[in-house]
Amino acid sequence: MRLHRDGIRDVRAFALPDAIAADGGGTAAAGAALVTWRSSHAGMLHQVYLNGRLAGATTDVEQRQLAVQPPSSCLAAVRVEVVAVELRDAHLDLSSELDPPPAGGRVRLVLSRSQTLPPGARVNVYFDRGQGQIDYSTPVNPFPIAAWPCPQDKAGFGMAAFGAGDFGYDSAACVGFGKGRFADGPFGMDVDTMEWTSPSLPLGRYRFGVRILDAQGNESPACETAPIAVIPPARPAASLRIASFDPQTNQLTLRISDQ
Repeated sequence: MRLHRDGIRDVRAFALPDAIAADGGGTAAAGAALVTWRSSHAGMLHQVYLNGRLAGATTDVEQRQLAVQPPSSCLAAVRVEVVAVELRDAHLDLSSELDPPPAGGRVRLVLSRSQTLPPGARVNVYFDRGQGQIDYSTPVNPFPIAAWPCPQDKAGFGMAAFGAGDFGYDSAACVGFGKGRFADGPFGMDVDTMEWTSPSLPLGRYRFGVRILDAQGNESPACETAPIAVIPPARPAASLRIASFDPQTNQLTLRISDQ
């Protein structure tokens, strides 16, 4: 693994104000943040990831802070991760080596995109709205999802001699371990997958069903999931201020508001 998380502690994030008024107040409309940390990794650079995505990297081995642009939504907390990397890897996005971030109140379905799916195939996703019985009258997705958005994903443009190479059955956009007959099935181009992520869902247990439509409108039998528990993340406080401080008792009172 090229990134190191051990030895990094005291990670903090602070909102950066756009301007400071005469009374000491400020505004933070742009939403920039300053991330600081302590690290025992001497001679290494550091990267900052927000919700599993690379947000920036340091340029000096002594640097222990970085200004980043976090997501602007206030509906969910932002996951901040700081890792140490070798100098040669500081410009690389190593998010694939991180633990996957939680779905955050959403459900992610991974579907096998087999070459047996016909050209023009479309996917519809349905769910039970938390009631136990899947409603197949209205799909969750507002528009059908194209199984083959790019023609070359579906086994190229030709066969025989013309089919050799990127324009034919070699399927430059496909994945797999073999070509020809060995490429058919789970060890070849059929290892390709597609993903769908649901909108944010309230707390509950949900079942999903997937149906495939061909170009003529024929619909396949449904493939259904088992019940999936969805736990939305806690909504962060919109405002956190010091209400009072009693020096006699050393008691600090905070005022938290969601407005």
